[in-house]
Amino acid sequence: MKLNCDLGEGYGSWKMGLDSLAMPHIDQANIACGFHAGDPQWMMKTLALAAEHVVEVGAHPGYPDLVGFGRRSLKCSAEEVHGLMLYQMSALDGMARSHGLEMTYVKPHGALYNDMMANTELRGQIMQAVAKFYRPIRLVLQATPESMEHRKEADQYGIDVSFEAFADRCYADDGKLLARSKEGAVHSKEKMLAQVQQLIDKGTITTISGHEMTLDVDTLCVHGDNEAGVRSIEAIKEMMS
Repeated sequence: MKLNCDLGEGYGSWKMGLDSLAMPHIDQANIACGFHAGDPQWMMKTLALAAEHVVEVGAHPGYPDLVGFGRRSLKCSAEEVHGLMLYQMSALDGMARSHGLEMTYVKPHGALYNDMMANTELRGQIMQAVAKFYRPIRLVLQATPESMEHRKEADQYGIDVSFEAFADRCYADDGKLLARSKEGAVHSKEKMLAQVQQLIDKGTITTISGHEMTLDVDTLCVHGDNEAGVRSIEAIKEMMS
């Protein structure tokens, strides 16, 4: 199980996250591609950090929503979904090659990710866009009890998928993330580490009502938005070593 983190989410003089502190402890960097954050300079800085620490890089495309940081759902046509995906993937791919790196996967951001997991039609549109990319890359999906069905969907488009779990988020009984608006949606450090240990030992998580659920997990999402988050990444990395 690898560790992935959303990075490069700055824009101009605005900075979010402690990328230089988080990067040494992760395996995969999901790099913002400009639509929700991540202007060309931030993309270059983040890619340089990834190259320095030999970290796998992936595109982190979102809805065209700088003001809302990509956390608001937008109604997009199939053509628009294909365009926004291919545009952002291509931007990071070209920049990565200029740094001697190869983009190997794509993980949608924020509302685009959540909408993809909830909407079969949108998920198919995103899979089709990934399939249209000029070379094979993996699509990251949330690990849920429906992962087998989602893998079959991806097979129809001839693409590979990776499934991720979230270290610090509580799960609802249907396998989806508990809405942030609900109490207990984000774990304390102690609960987060316990959830990670359970995934390592048993391949399961415990839902909000106490139900134990098996998840097929390839990569674990962690967050380095602040110093406490970075310390948690360090602790998780040590647990997984």
